[in-house]
Amino acid sequence: MAANVEWMFSGNNVTPWHGIGEVIKGTLSSEEAIKVARLDWDVVPKPIYDEFGREIPGFKVNQRSSDHKNLGIVTSKYKIVQNSEAFGFTDELLGEGIQYESAGSLASGKRVWLLARMENTMIAEENIDPYLVFTNSHDGTGAVRVAITPVRVVCQNTLNLALASSSRHWSCSHMGDIKGKLEEARNTLTNASNYMKALEEEFGELKLKKVSEDQVRQMTEILLKKEFEQIYNKANKDIDNKILTFKEIRDQQKFEEKLNRKRNEILTIYYDKPDLRETEHTAFRFVNAVSDYATHTTDHKNTRNYRENLFMKTVDGNNLIDTAYLIAKVA
Repeated sequence: MAANVEWMFSGNNVTPWHGIGEVIKGTLSSEEAIKVARLDWDVVPKPIYDEFGREIPGFKVNQRSSDHKNLGIVTSKYKIVQNSEAFGFTDELLGEGIQYESAGSLASGKRVWLLARMENTMIAEENIDPYLVFTNSHDGTGAVRVAITPVRVVCQNTLNLALASSSRHWSCSHMGDIKGKLEEARNTLTNASNYMKALEEEFGELKLKKVSEDQVRQMTEILLKKEFEQIYNKANKDIDNKILTFKEIRDQQKFEEKLNRKRNEILTIYYDKPDLRETEHTAFRFVNAVSDYATHTTDHKNTRNYRENLFMKTVDGNNLIDTAYLIAKVA
């Protein structure tokens, strides 16, 4: 398969990643979503045997009930969170009438996700749709995670800023009292309310920060410089203290060309995007321009799993947007 996504549905007539999956006109209830997303199967732990037919103690293999596919080897202490439990948890957390805009599986069922829209809200005169994302792994490689992702309705930019004053996500391992841990996750809704209040304060402060054209270019340069340091220098430690090979010089030139494209695209969005042209020249506008770039611009390499990786950043956070926010705060 050309993509990491196994199957999914995508609501509101949005084409699924790589065209794999089903397009839905609106949204679905949990009963509908779990079937259309093809997640209506259980994870069944099975014993593992050695070459002599003896059971190996302390380990199990998680299998998918629908086709007996092996999902991953885990320890006997591993606690399974079934797909139906994930939907049940989200239903109970958000209340009656919750609708799902997307759900599906990655890596042949090893990872699953649900995306539900919460109640629309206005913060700092911005129309925001908060989303709840639930992700889980069945192969022992990841935690159960719940995150809140605010989306600016007018442009569909994700604004999941990493705020020092409030957290927007929760996670737990597949060990110990998993049901008790999920009970703790119900605080996510309280956290969501606190996060949105903190986000409103930050939006208000960013909107009050007027910026000149020179400042916009300076902030963009600082953003790209930080990205250069984080990505390129990580792979080339002590680059200033060694003689570069031809390949290293060529790689550095290619990376600088990529940053030049990114600079031009971010500035074009800042000055020319219709929804941003209507706003004042502020730090808020700059953060939105970077968010627009990070949310909607296709990677020039068009890597195989680009869109899946972009989606997972709704849970983990997008480093480019967070860096732009920190730069804008001190502008």
